[in-house]
Amino acid sequence: MMQEETVIIVGAGPSGLATAACLNFHSIPCIILEREDCFASLWKKYAYDRLHLHLDKQFCVLPYMPFPDSYPSYISKEQFVSYMDDYVSHFKISPLYRRCVELAKFDEASKNWVVKARNLGSGEVEEFKGRFLAVASGETSNPYTPEIEGLNTFPGDVLHSTQFRNGKAFSDQNVLVVGSGNSGMEIALDLANHGAKTSIVVRSPVHILSKEMLYVGLILLKY
Repeated sequence: MMQEETVIIVGAGPSGLATAACLNFHSIPCIILEREDCFASLWKKYAYDRLHLHLDKQFCVLPYMPFPDSYPSYISKEQFVSYMDDYVSHFKISPLYRRCVELAKFDEASKNWVVKARNLGSGEVEEFKGRFLAVASGETSNPYTPEIEGLNTFPGDVLHSTQFRNGKAFSDQNVLVVGSGNSGMEIALDLANHGAKTSIVVRSPVHILSKEMLYVGLILLKY
């Protein structure tokens, strides 16, 4: 059965939520398809504890709803998640969860987008039709671990940055952090603060103000 909306939004991260809020504000029908079981899954499920926004809050606020006055200039993960919870509630945003988009094509005859998404609960493929398609899945939505010679025989633990929460479990242990993007730098600091013997390896010259985000293929090696 095909469902029809004016706008189909793929992804329920901050960008997808902001798009939906703007459309709802102007009474434009829309639907959000999200493959995870919650909105803002990068923040809620895959971010380390010490994560803060790296820009002043004035540059990170979503449309039509300011941050609380009590929030500091650089907002923590917990504060941003709380803000997005309130944002979704305020604008009555209701994503369809566990919908993995497998195909999107523009039908010239009807001048509409046809989107096919697999319902990860039932396994069925559902179809949606809309005049417009907004892709808000993000360029860093899939974790990536590069192939490294010898990694499959490494006797210690190997973690991607999306699996790291804090350095408590690594106290007094040798840990190698691969990568010096925002995630690599902050995780290395967190490990050091928790007493880990931390080293970091960098492929190219270090840029402290990096544009790399959470999914940079960071690997943690504990031995």
